[in-house]
Amino acid sequence: MKNLIKPKALKTGDLVATVSLSWGGASVFPYRYEQSKKQFETAFDVKSVEAPHARASAEMLYQNPKLRLDDLMWAFENKDVKAILTNIGGDDTIRLLPLMNEKHFEIMRKNPKIFLGMSDTTVNHFMCFKAGLSSFYSPCLLFGYGENGGVPDLLLQNTKKTLFSTKAIGKLSESDFFIVDRIDWALQNAPLRSHIPSTPWRYIGSKRKVQGRLLGGCMDLFQFINGTSLWPEKEEWAGAILFLETSEERPSPLSLLYMMRNLGAQGILQELKGILFARPGGEFDESESAIKEAYLKSYEEYDAVLLKVCKEFDVDMPIVTNMDFGHTVPQLLLPYGALCEIDPLNKQVSILESAVE
Repeated sequence: MKNLIKPKALKTGDLVATVSLSWGGASVFPYRYEQSKKQFETAFDVKSVEAPHARASAEMLYQNPKLRLDDLMWAFENKDVKAILTNIGGDDTIRLLPLMNEKHFEIMRKNPKIFLGMSDTTVNHFMCFKAGLSSFYSPCLLFGYGENGGVPDLLLQNTKKTLFSTKAIGKLSESDFFIVDRIDWALQNAPLRSHIPSTPWRYIGSKRKVQGRLLGGCMDLFQFINGTSLWPEKEEWAGAILFLETSEERPSPLSLLYMMRNLGAQGILQELKGILFARPGGEFDESESAIKEAYLKSYEEYDAVLLKVCKEFDVDMPIVTNMDFGHTVPQLLLPYGALCEIDPLNKQVSILESAVE
């Protein structure tokens, strides 16, 4: 994998830009947005500034992808902004790509800074990757950092270690709970969501200790970028540890099977050192209790798919599943291009270097 430029570490009082690069959730849920912004500022002792169209209506942003691209460039070019935090994901960030040219990627390359987000933001992360920048697969402002009741401690500590320190991140911690209850973001006094005791990360596949550089995102979005100019060349996948997570759409294990076979057919699967797979994402309301119970029991089906496809393509690598990143709460941050180690025998996943300078 090519070497990626590391951004500068965040410091107390730094300015973080909020951007809406996909769905205009900040305008749909203004109370949730304001509370989330205050919570992020307080938790990390930083200041925030809104990109020009960060709070534009969802319809305006949908009809005008160029406004979203302009905001992304504004945030990268603004010398006062030290980090960029996406408000929420969506499903059409890919519409920014046809509007981009080398000038846009050059702006990103010449102004490296922390870029944060998940889900549909996967597309933006691969824009950063093409530009040669390391970015961070992380919660968005409204989901994760905006959790009612405060930023969960696992996320709080991991964010500080990842973005505010130039020391190696080290061993990644497991959460002892996760959250799947859905709440209405329009509520101004939303109840705290209940915690479900989590099971440990599962180490399947090879028992070899391996090291590789992190590359991945939300598997739902791979179908958008596969075959475009954002999709890395085969050699750029060489030696990578692939991290994957699933969206709130709850794609089936069969969908994972099809995607993984595509990676095998491209020869990408054979280039990997290992796989990190998140706890499958999704939230449920009270009326969906039976669906929730069935879904929580289906997690091992994804494990079986990963093992099946590796066997089909004669690949023997360590795989860690049920991890705490992506569409689950609380979440870890994963820096693109950072050197990661999977140690199945000692049941550890570690990031062996700092993610910032």
